[in-house]
Amino acid sequence: MEKIEVSINSKHTIKPSTSSTPLQPYKLTLLDQLTPPAYVPIVFFYPITDHVFNLPQTLADLRQALSETLTLYYPLSGRVKNNLYIDDFEEGVPYLEARVNCDMTDFLRLRKIECLNEFVPIKPFSMEAISDERYPLLGVQVNVFDSGIAIGVSVSHKLIDGGTADCFLKSWGAVFRGCRENIIHPSLSEAALLFPPRDDLPEKYADQMEGLWFAGKKVATRRFVFGVKAISSIQDEAKSESVPKPSRVQAVTGFLWKHLIAASRALTSGTTSTRLSIAAQAVNLRTRMNMETVLDNATGNLIWWAQAILELSHTTPEISDLKLCDLVNLLNGSVKQCNGDYFETFKGKEGYGRMCEYLDFQRTMSSMEPAPDIYLFSSWTNFFNPLDFGWGRTSWIGVAGKIESASCKFIILVPTQCGSGIEAWVNLEEEKMAMLEQDPHFLALASPKTLI
Repeated sequence: MEKIEVSINSKHTIKPSTSSTPLQPYKLTLLDQLTPPAYVPIVFFYPITDHVFNLPQTLADLRQALSETLTLYYPLSGRVKNNLYIDDFEEGVPYLEARVNCDMTDFLRLRKIECLNEFVPIKPFSMEAISDERYPLLGVQVNVFDSGIAIGVSVSHKLIDGGTADCFLKSWGAVFRGCRENIIHPSLSEAALLFPPRDDLPEKYADQMEGLWFAGKKVATRRFVFGVKAISSIQDEAKSESVPKPSRVQAVTGFLWKHLIAASRALTSGTTSTRLSIAAQAVNLRTRMNMETVLDNATGNLIWWAQAILELSHTTPEISDLKLCDLVNLLNGSVKQCNGDYFETFKGKEGYGRMCEYLDFQRTMSSMEPAPDIYLFSSWTNFFNPLDFGWGRTSWIGVAGKIESASCKFIILVPTQCGSGIEAWVNLEEEKMAMLEQDPHFLALASPKTLI
């Protein structure tokens, strides 16, 4: 296949449709304040073989549907002010339309992930927005292939977590299809009532979270596919009396963590220092809070990092003797602790002191020597399914192309095309990635090639 070229044909700014009601500033939550404004890229691929497909009308309808959807989700159209609230909703969402010089079928056959950055409007996981409040919270790029459309979005984690993105994108699709009964109406105030923002938040806490996300080392991005048989085999190995039926995500997360530990130990062999290895899993708080009201549609960063911690030393068993079931047990235990009773202590103005204690503890742990290995795991297996624009099922969800050097060690899990497998998008220091790619036990179940 020839070199892929993406040509921007038009640029727009999409704003909320005219509203008779003045839009009030949107309060951030304390969790939003602590979250860096890193742009997470997502690209949804839709092959289209309809020969009577009206492209100009489709593009116009997508723009209009986005404007109508932003009327409901108007905070996504604004700009962050003083890390406290969002205003200036008339600033709008940058919206690009591009032409790609290849057939989508050919691209999906090869899936060159290094090209994915060309399909989103804002550089992924960049740090530019940290000190510049003019940066948008959302960007959209519609990429027209021969026989297909790929919708690329850049979502700022300052406001948009997986749950928020899922509700917004599904609503955009519903408006575009004319199925208004499927629109998900957001709850714009619930999150700030639970975790109210602080105008006296010390900068050290925001800096601390930026340090977690942006490690400042060169990273490599790889995509590994776990097929149905591989996942079943991993689940069998992950079983224990404590976790008799590990989920697909639990098993794959534990498997990845085990081999990330192996890669790290191979690079530090001969040392006698004790080092912590931490697998931090993103947990959706919407289903875990003790609330009378339903939080499913609440906007903002309603996630928490459940941390499974393993202490590694020269006396720790060799990686071949480190049992997967023990790691999955640690992972399961850390998530179980994230229940409604636990979060009661963090809620409201009274919970701010508890949050500071938690952050101070995390700061102390992160400053240990040698520095802990921290891996952030986020599962999208329950999001974006289906994301329906009327063109059939999403053929593939692309996550990230080349990531710049200022990115953290994170792993994103997405469903495969058939829905039963899992793709792991792994971002890791280059030297550790090289060790992972040479691990025969890892590659026996994790395929770097596409499984249709």
